[in-house]
Amino acid sequence: MAFRSLAVACALAGAVAAGGAAAQTTTPSPTLDAVRARGTLNCGIHTGVAGFALPDSRGVWQGLDVEFCRGLAAAIFNDPSKVRFIPLSSSTRFTALGSGEIDVLYRTSTQTMLRDTTLGLRHVTTYFYDGHGFMVRANAGVQRVRDMGGATICLIQGTTNEQVTADYFRSVNVQFQPVVFERTDQAQAALVAGRCDSFGTDASQLAGVRASMPNPRDWTILPERFSKEPYGAYVRRGDDNWYDIIRWYTTAIIEAEEQGITRANAEETRRTSPNPNTRRLLGVTPELGQSLKLDPLWAYNAIRAVGNYGEIYERTMGETTSVALPRGPNNLHTNGGLLYALPMR
Repeated sequence: MAFRSLAVACALAGAVAAGGAAAQTTTPSPTLDAVRARGTLNCGIHTGVAGFALPDSRGVWQGLDVEFCRGLAAAIFNDPSKVRFIPLSSSTRFTALGSGEIDVLYRTSTQTMLRDTTLGLRHVTTYFYDGHGFMVRANAGVQRVRDMGGATICLIQGTTNEQVTADYFRSVNVQFQPVVFERTDQAQAALVAGRCDSFGTDASQLAGVRASMPNPRDWTILPERFSKEPYGAYVRRGDDNWYDIIRWYTTAIIEAEEQGITRANAEETRRTSPNPNTRRLLGVTPELGQSLKLDPLWAYNAIRAVGNYGEIYERTMGETTSVALPRGPNNLHTNGGLLYALPMR
């Protein structure tokens, strides 16, 4: 009787698990269906900051967030050009996502608890780690932020940087004067014009702003950091399949670097690698793509289009670019960073 009861319990558990898995794989994704019907991915990006999203001299968008959008289009359509970039300000980005104007937001957006629980949106996997900093003129004689008592500080409306700046100066009992702008280029212009003594935002964006200054060497990013700013893509709540696609696509780009798979060697690696993890990632065995309702070659197509995380980073903001931002926490965990791909099996 004991054995029979155990057998029945195991059979029921297996049936429930199988039924749950089947239900999950057959649940339709309104967002994926809309993207496929439209034939284009609508991707929300920054209005313009070097390293993340900025048009080049030909008017073509370039940057880390832009490349993530192109790679996602490749994962869905096997064509990185099937993406429409929609520049959004900090104050309009979440509204645009919630209203359906965009399908996904890859836009220097910090993951916070209140954003995740109150906006009707979900943040997905962290793909960039940063911290709030301040930039001043190199000849200002400022060595630390505490020395900026009474300073006028440019800030961007609708960002976590407003609160971080106010919290810090309040904590050290030092006064400052905020000057708030809608867009980064407006704050940059005010800083150059002398309307502000400093610009407070995430250090990576400060590096991008400095790179586009007429004389970058005239500006110094102070070494202190005052917050944790993990960037993640955002999607609307209620579409689990789309959430899974964004989560595991982002993970796949990191996993490709961990495995040493690049744009140049992806095809050969797919043909010759005996590694089960590599064969799953590159679609030799189809189960990962099937679980997401995508082509088995979804990750392979994305890697062939934009490369792995390290390639994207070095191409958009690495030390050979004008931004010249060391990878630091955005290196793989095996190289002292924080990037860590969850198991893809």
